[in-house]
Amino acid sequence: MSAATEPYLVDRFGLAGRTAVVTGASRGIGLAIVGALARAGADVIGVSASMPAGASAARAAVESAGRTFTPRACDLADRDAVAALSNELAARDVDILVNNGGTIRRAPAAEHTDADFDAVMEVDLRAQWVLARGVGRSMLARRRGKIVSTASMLSFQGGVNVPGYAAAKHGIAGLTRALANEWARHGVNVNAVAPGYVETDNTAALRDDPDRAAEILARIPAGRWARADDVAGAVVFLCSSAADYVHGVVLPVDGGWLAR
Repeated sequence: MSAATEPYLVDRFGLAGRTAVVTGASRGIGLAIVGALARAGADVIGVSASMPAGASAARAAVESAGRTFTPRACDLADRDAVAALSNELAARDVDILVNNGGTIRRAPAAEHTDADFDAVMEVDLRAQWVLARGVGRSMLARRRGKIVSTASMLSFQGGVNVPGYAAAKHGIAGLTRALANEWARHGVNVNAVAPGYVETDNTAALRDDPDRAAEILARIPAGRWARADDVAGAVVFLCSSAADYVHGVVLPVDGGWLAR
């Protein structure tokens, strides 16, 4: 890397001096995003239902990068807790919101209960809306900010045995575009990443099914399941100044799955 190249990369892709909020920060994709944002220079507020005040993997990832970590425990299924977190974050100068927290319930549609459907919609869509609205108001007032949500391939497809999850992730895609339409002119970028099949706890049941796992792998042009860091890299880009003219995008990070 030349001396002339390095300042450009730091300026356009670096996140020094910025404060980022990441929900679902304790494991999987969220934990990878926390570490990647910190390595890019951001201080991080990490949110999860069980985020400890002391030692945690998220804290270690941020502090090892020389950045500041602030933990927040919030159950995204608890409307009062989400509203309180939204109000707290709106009062701070948050530069980046990564709406990553989510859940999934698997059952055939004919057997999928209202309780399971509602639980997924609450966590995967409504909580994301409330946080984006609260933090977005503050960003609009300052005329700058980045919001990135975790969508899914099921923002484009229907999936199998996950009707609530598919509905919620389609909703995330629509919400991303709706907010971008209103907020782009005010300096706020709203985008989403759509991970493919990632090696996380949420996909353990699929990976433990030899037939289903083989079917999935056979369709991925890249020839492997994604790692959480694959998604984190795309999030860093969307949170950086290099993506200042990127609005309303749902960016697949799927090894080519949707291209098949």
